[in-house]
Amino acid sequence: MTPTLTLALTLALLLLAATGCSRSSGAQTSAPSATSPTATHAGRAEQSTAYAPYVSASTAHTTDAAGSPSAYNLAFVVADGDTCTPTWGGHTAIGNATVKSRIAELSSSDSTVRVSFGGATDKELATTCDSAAGLAAAYATALDAAGGATHADFDIEGDTLTDSASVTLRAKAIALLQKERDLDVTFTLPVMPAGLDADSLALLEAANNQGVQVSTVNLMTMNYGESYDGDMGGYAITAAKAAHAQLTKVFGSSAAATWQAMALTSMLGVNDVDGETFTLSDAAQVRAFAEEKSIAWVSAWATFRDVQCEEGTSTDDAATNCSGVTQSAGAYAKAFSG
Repeated sequence: MTPTLTLALTLALLLLAATGCSRSSGAQTSAPSATSPTATHAGRAEQSTAYAPYVSASTAHTTDAAGSPSAYNLAFVVADGDTCTPTWGGHTAIGNATVKSRIAELSSSDSTVRVSFGGATDKELATTCDSAAGLAAAYATALDAAGGATHADFDIEGDTLTDSASVTLRAKAIALLQKERDLDVTFTLPVMPAGLDADSLALLEAANNQGVQVSTVNLMTMNYGESYDGDMGGYAITAAKAAHAQLTKVFGSSAAATWQAMALTSMLGVNDVDGETFTLSDAAQVRAFAEEKSIAWVSAWATFRDVQCEEGTSTDDAATNCSGVTQSAGAYAKAFSG
């Protein structure tokens, strides 16, 4: 089921060359509606798809800079237990000096730092805060702690995605934030080769109902299920095409504009679903497709997995800190960055 929406886009793509994978949200108050985004994309054809991997907020890794990322998705801001207090990963204070130093280092190469809220584990703040104002304040605290970040990623998946109350509360909070400050918003959502599911489309509808301006929909091209044990690069492309058809209706935009409002994120190497291994050739395949379609950016989970596992490490299941395939350090980053 695809809702018919006119979701407002914040696609200041003329600034993409200056900021890498992200678009400045400074023009949000005059952003065109999704029914007429063509002017926003003038000159976009010559701009390359960016590379923007997910990185640890607390720990630096030697592969962070591989591929010269234009942006980093800093993972993850979640709730401190059942409270409305933001933390890094549920255990590190949001104002932690080590994290602040890391953010400054990541930004020193003129790369954008996008704060990612949510993820697959821990509690996303919309499930623990009681009001839209309180949730907006919690999000703002995290953005300010990240050097006044103006880019936010909301990685919503699992049970959190099906929680309609938190979906509505989050949309209201983001709308409040966008009234108070320039904020470029990305939603990171699960996808199947058949496209986005009803819950993901409902989330976008909720954002539309609150007037949220969405810059990018980032598709998690992974975790399809054990029956999908074939070409992972091919599945990613099939999923992107299916979602593109849905989002063209959601955005009410042209086919070209919809591609340019899309991002793709893959899990490097051996996935945590039996039969799913995303290879280096898959990464090159996805990169080539993204460039062909002028997709905004490609990403990976995560820089700290972009290394070969040490001898003796089991590669039957997805490892936390290595890919499980034979590779040189940073090889996926190089494939994704073109």
